[in-house]
Amino acid sequence: MRYLPHTDADIKQMLTTIGVAATDALFSGIPADCRLTRPIDLPPGLAETDILKQLRLLAAKNAQVSDWTSFLGGGAYNHFIPAVVDHLVSRSEFYTAYTPYQPEISQGTLQGIFEFQTMICQLTGMDMANASMYDGASACAEAVLLAVRAAKKRGRVLISAALHPHYRQTIATYCRYLDIELITIETSNGVTSLEQVKPLLDERVAALVVGYPNYFGCMEDLSALAAGVHGVDARLITAVAEPLALALYKSPGKLGADIVVGEGQSFGLPLSYGGPGIGFFAVRNKDMRLLPGRLVGETVDLDGKRSFVLTLATREQHIRREKATSNICSNQGMCALMVSIYLALHGKQGLRKLAEINYARSNWLREQIANLDGFSLPFDAPVFNEFVVTCPEPVADLKKRLEQQKILGGVAIGRDYPGMESGLLICTTEQNSRQQMEQLVTALAGGKR
Repeated sequence: MRYLPHTDADIKQMLTTIGVAATDALFSGIPADCRLTRPIDLPPGLAETDILKQLRLLAAKNAQVSDWTSFLGGGAYNHFIPAVVDHLVSRSEFYTAYTPYQPEISQGTLQGIFEFQTMICQLTGMDMANASMYDGASACAEAVLLAVRAAKKRGRVLISAALHPHYRQTIATYCRYLDIELITIETSNGVTSLEQVKPLLDERVAALVVGYPNYFGCMEDLSALAAGVHGVDARLITAVAEPLALALYKSPGKLGADIVVGEGQSFGLPLSYGGPGIGFFAVRNKDMRLLPGRLVGETVDLDGKRSFVLTLATREQHIRREKATSNICSNQGMCALMVSIYLALHGKQGLRKLAEINYARSNWLREQIANLDGFSLPFDAPVFNEFVVTCPEPVADLKKRLEQQKILGGVAIGRDYPGMESGLLICTTEQNSRQQMEQLVTALAGGKR
């Protein structure tokens, strides 16, 4: 059958109604030399059953992740997702819910968002969080805009070179046509160089942006950076691409961060070819009214029962456009719910235990690789579950050699960091067994140990 719903009679009636003689007249505005004058070169149509057979043949050509061992990280992390996350989020009450403009009929959705905000605050050590942002990169860019708004006449932002490259690119895109000066701060031993930051801190700086952990997997010294930034009344923005680290290391809020943003994919969201992710955004009380997106609050109804409402919404749909701080239109509600379920399932102790497993496996593997001939560790700063190694052969060749053994060996960082072409970013999670890690070590050594 033809998958075109309109009959010739339907088309004739529509053309008559709008006063057009023929369908071709609808395209008169397109120059003739830009129009395709021949039929599209497509194979003949197939029956549905034949189409499905063809698609299965194509799908069979895909490599199955379950048949491979992955040590990829770099902003997207392969964590185990309990089946109950999908089971609960698939309930019709959740997956049909829209923006909760009417709180009296949206209490379940609002409570789910409220719990998400609460747990993000507990992880980050901040006063309040919104729900939510598109992903970690856009949340980081929105944080830069908030800092500049708060600083008023300040338009300079310092950005660590160790911040995730995609986050830095997104910030540059957001700020391209704004009067904001972005200055890159180089690294030392895999972390932001405090010596480079200090001379640049003056009354023109609105914020410093660093990763925690950063792109190299290293944990930044936030306390020292915060002291310098606060000395000139600027804000420290911390971007967290791997939030599981916050279950083990001190929270950015306790270390002096003013704005904490990041990507929540590690908490119950599958990798899914790179998305969707979910950004989180947490601030101090002083920045509450500058927070983009929505803020759900807890109150009581006329009967004194616990209830939830949209407390603050600073997008242009709700207030005068010139007063809006953001045009964020989606709160990634289902993704936020998945994060909430995942975190509630693990609890404080369970999440810390999971973080300890990630930390222990990564540091064991790091030590084993460092002992191989030709391999070395360019940085000795503390790491969480990923790290950089310097390889004795071209990284592209090394990765191809590993792929022959069905091992995804890591992320080559040379494309984003000139001068580090021999660097390979390796990640381990609870999904990587001791046997898999030993297999990687053996493969890196060329089958010899």
